[in-house]
Amino acid sequence: MELPVKATVTHSFAAPAEKVFDAWFDPAMISRFMFGPQLRDEQIISIHPGKKVGDSFSFIVRRQGNDYEHIGEYVEIDRPKKLVFTWAVRQDLPAKSQIVIDIEPRGIGCAITLTHEMAREAENFVEQAKAAWSKMLNALDGAVS
Repeated sequence: MELPVKATVTHSFAAPAEKVFDAWFDPAMISRFMFGPQLRDEQIISIHPGKKVGDSFSFIVRRQGNDYEHIGEYVEIDRPKKLVFTWAVRQDLPAKSQIVIDIEPRGIGCAITLTHEMAREAENFVEQAKAAWSKMLNALDGAVS
């Protein structure tokens, strides 16, 4: 899926690439860096990651009394170097985007380049997406340290 609008963020980690990569599949870790009250005013209802290419995932959170289900499917899993998945909020379907995560080992740590690829209609969302993913990568850093 090639989408024309891209929001890209990078982050360096002291933790090894394997530990950072594995966090994206661990419900306890996901609830520390992607969702939950430590990131924004929300309650986690459920975290159900998949395990392999083709698997779907579902993360449901409650914000201001409304439930939002973040869904997607794993497109590429190359531990610990690359993770690609589709990304959508069920309430916003059919609008979909794709997340590409490249992890580069650096000494005992690593660096992530995360690219959120979106449809042209999402052009005004790029800065908001960068801010949200930067906040999540900072939280991931704290979770894996």
